[in-house]
Amino acid sequence: MTVTPLLPKNAPFSPEEIDLLNRVVARTTPQQRSWLAGFFAGFEAAQGGAAQPVAAAKPRVPLTVLYASESGNCESLALKAKKVAQKHGLDAKVFDMADADMALLAKSKNVVVYAATWGEGDPPARAADFYQALMSDAAPRLDGVRFAVLALGDTAYAQFCEVGKRIDARLEELGGIRAADRQDLDLDFAKQAAAWTETALGKLAPTDTATSGTVVHVDFSGAAVQDEDYEPEFTAENPLEAEISALINLNGTGSTRETWHVEFASDEPGFVYQPGDAIGVLPENDPELVDQLLKAAGLGSDAALLLKIQKGYDVTTLSRAFVENYAKVTGRTDVKKLLDGDAYAKFAADRQLVDVFETYTEKFSSDQLLSLLRPLPGRLYSVASSQKAHPGEAHLLVGGVRWSSHGKQRKGVASTYLADRRKPGQTARIYVKPNRHFRLPTDGNTPIIMIGAGTGVAPYRGFIEERAETGATGKSWLFFGERNYTNDFLYQLEWQDHLASGTLTNIDVAFSRDQPEKIYVQTRLWERRKEIQSWVADGAHLYVCGDEKGMAKDVDATLVKILAEPLKGDEDAGRAKLKELTKSGRYQRDVY
Repeated sequence: MTVTPLLPKNAPFSPEEIDLLNRVVARTTPQQRSWLAGFFAGFEAAQGGAAQPVAAAKPRVPLTVLYASESGNCESLALKAKKVAQKHGLDAKVFDMADADMALLAKSKNVVVYAATWGEGDPPARAADFYQALMSDAAPRLDGVRFAVLALGDTAYAQFCEVGKRIDARLEELGGIRAADRQDLDLDFAKQAAAWTETALGKLAPTDTATSGTVVHVDFSGAAVQDEDYEPEFTAENPLEAEISALINLNGTGSTRETWHVEFASDEPGFVYQPGDAIGVLPENDPELVDQLLKAAGLGSDAALLLKIQKGYDVTTLSRAFVENYAKVTGRTDVKKLLDGDAYAKFAADRQLVDVFETYTEKFSSDQLLSLLRPLPGRLYSVASSQKAHPGEAHLLVGGVRWSSHGKQRKGVASTYLADRRKPGQTARIYVKPNRHFRLPTDGNTPIIMIGAGTGVAPYRGFIEERAETGATGKSWLFFGERNYTNDFLYQLEWQDHLASGTLTNIDVAFSRDQPEKIYVQTRLWERRKEIQSWVADGAHLYVCGDEKGMAKDVDATLVKILAEPLKGDEDAGRAKLKELTKSGRYQRDVY
């Protein structure tokens, strides 16, 4: 990090002291500097000197910052908003919707909401209860509450930013006063979100300039998120150029899968992550696909434009928003008709953006083409290592994505970027995405049950390595599923070593295609339900990582049945128990 000097070279300190003070003071917040000013004034008075007057702080008013987050983006924005709020005279408290209730809104006077949309218009899983309560007839009136909503989404989905839109409308229905207009942002949200936050908090800032340092505290319901500065140094906007030190396909030659173990190495001290976090990869497009796109757009082989699009623009994701823009730019009524009824869904099924250019041929200028494309987003992968076990390294488990549709061979952007176009010794741009809601228990004696299929086993490798390095004594149990034992048992030898050392207590595997009947991880869970019930009774934490619509959904249903069995099979009671475990942080999911 580059530190901007604050003290001049002629300050009454030694060069070493000036350097030290600059390093410390440059990292302080306005609140910390205000505290230091008061501290020095008091210190001077205690030494018998005349205390210099300290400028009185403006009055601060309470601000509630709520977030509904699935991948951590809204959580990160909410925590950044707390810091911005300080300079606007706002005393901000940040709340995860999972830990909040309607009483929180009713007691608030100023509210900022950061809300993500998950899948096809759903709220993030942790925010579902709060969201339903807000939309219900039992929601309290919010007369006089000033609010502002920022919505995050993905234009690849039809219900873009739907959750944020509904929350914004509902707060107004309940009597709230919109202090700033809602903004709906796509995957490239960072700069616009920062500008919106500055504007919205400025409108919510107190207008009273009377000299008073008093902060009015409200007894909020729910538990505020702790003010921990866990923002990583390397982000999607400031990635790390890391060396690829290993790239290995873990599947056997007869496998129907392609799963790559990727190791990144860097000696940068700011490259820090925790088990459970994700590592983002900023990929590059397949140049052959970009070339196809340029030719379909009537731009021939423009090497400079090809490189620009290859590194920075999304050339695969087909969305309604793209079709709308294509119709506007070209004026084609046949393209516009794709938006009628179910025409878009029929056309878009298993197609990519290039198919539109090839089906509805037009000639574009380079500027027109770039205006139709959105920035190329990073891809997130659960980190498959512990930094304590592998200092200066981060390991990923990446499933190769390849398929055929509409007469074309298709490829996953990031997975084949790594598998086909990167080699050990080359570099790739990566960053850290913290996941505060997928963490090992702080007490190493706590039992853990880890459930995952395919690449969903990745974070558990990091968990077990971390426990081995820290000497944790808590029991650990892994449920792992894949297709075939011989070719698809990912990290098999490592799991066997951990079993032998005692770091891993149990492992149950489900290989779905090794026998006539399909066996999945949920099958194994049900078979071992008595022991699982005992572990849960002993305080075990449960984790699920993998496909949300498939494995994770089925595991949820099985866990409800397992928890219901001691309660006379009452599945409502089992569901309530699972919700209770989620609330207490004992049931954590990392799904995609």
